[in-house]
Amino acid sequence: MQLLRLAWALTAAAVCFLLLLLLHRQVLREGQLAAGTCEIVTLDRDSSQPRRTIARQTARCACKKGQIAGTTRARPACVDVSIVWTRQWCDMTPCLHDEGCDLLVNQSGWTCTQPGGRVKTTTVS
Repeated sequence: MQLLRLAWALTAAAVCFLLLLLLHRQVLREGQLAAGTCEIVTLDRDSSQPRRTIARQTARCACKKGQIAGTTRARPACVDVSIVWTRQWCDMTPCLHDEGCDLLVNQSGWTCTQPGGRVKTTTVS
């Protein structure tokens, strides 16, 4: 009888250990990004000024070799590193489909102009 209880206790302990191991692996996997993808970590908006909204976002990216974090179609994305080095921001297609892209004069960012004339300015820091 005592041997049977010991066997049940050891089996229960082994099952608990395997469940903990599987849970630990799942938690580690959820924190990782797939190669070539990005996610927004923080997004802050300031609308204190009339007719102007200042938005700042921080993204986390897992880019492949030869890529760096950038923006494509108004979303964080991995882009070719040469775009950032040469500061040719419009080459990464940062604006939406119906918007026009123009570099800022000092190449510190770009503007996206919508058909109605509304302009979104993005600066890189």
